[in-house]
Amino acid sequence: MMELVNVTKVYQQGTRTVNAVRGVSLSIAAGEFVSIMGPSGSGKSTLMHLAGGLDTPSSGQALFMGRDLAAMSDKERSTLRRTRIGFVFQFFNLLPTLTAVENVALPLLLGGMKRSAALRESAESLDRIGMGHRTDHLPEQMSGGEMQRVAIARALVCNPDAILCDEPTGNLDSVNSAEVLKLLRSLPEPGKRSVVMVTHDRNAANYGDRLLVIRDGVIASEVSDLRAERSVAIG
Repeated sequence: MMELVNVTKVYQQGTRTVNAVRGVSLSIAAGEFVSIMGPSGSGKSTLMHLAGGLDTPSSGQALFMGRDLAAMSDKERSTLRRTRIGFVFQFFNLLPTLTAVENVALPLLLGGMKRSAALRESAESLDRIGMGHRTDHLPEQMSGGEMQRVAIARALVCNPDAILCDEPTGNLDSVNSAEVLKLLRSLPEPGKRSVVMVTHDRNAANYGDRLLVIRDGVIASEVSDLRAERSVAIG
C-alpha cells in the first residue's frame, strides 16, 4: 500500500539545517493499522506527510500503491490525496461557516461532483459513523469529539485506500478520545483500507496493529503485535 525507501527530509531554517527524517525505510500493508509515536520534533509527522504525499522526500522514494509520489505532478498528487487518501488532523480543519454535511461534501465538490449528489453521499458518510443527527449543525454547535467524527466522515467520503491521522485525539478529553479511537479502530479493511496514526499517547497507539517509535528522524524501535496490549487498554 505505502512504502518509504531510505527517505530523508532536510529543511533549512535560516542558517540552520534540520534533518527531520534520516534514511527511513518502512512498508505499510493494505488493511494494516500502524501507530507512530515520538517526542515533539522527532520527525513522526514529517514521516506521515511523506507517506501521504503532503511533502516529498529530499532523497529516497515515497511510494503509494507502487507509484513514486515525487515523480507525479502537483496536480496528480493533489488528485491522489483527494481521492485515495483521507486525512484527519488534531484541530479538525472544519470550515466554520459550513454545516457538517457541507464540510464532509467538500472533497466531492472539489472533484466536480454535482452538489445534490455530493450532499447525499456526505449525509450517508455521516450516518455511517453515527453523526447523522448533526448533519445541519455548524462546527461551533458541536463538541470536540463530534467535530473530529465529522472530520473522519470527510476523510471517508471518497472511500479512500488509506486514512492518515495526525494527533487525532490531541485536542480531546479522555471520553471523546476513547470514542474517536474506537471509530478509527473500525476503519481498516483486510486487504483494503490502511490507517496510519501519529500520536503522543501510548494508550492511543495501542489501538494499532503495529507501533513505530521515532526518535531524531529514525525508527528507534518497533512493536510488531499490539493485540495483547490493546485488549488490556480497551477491555
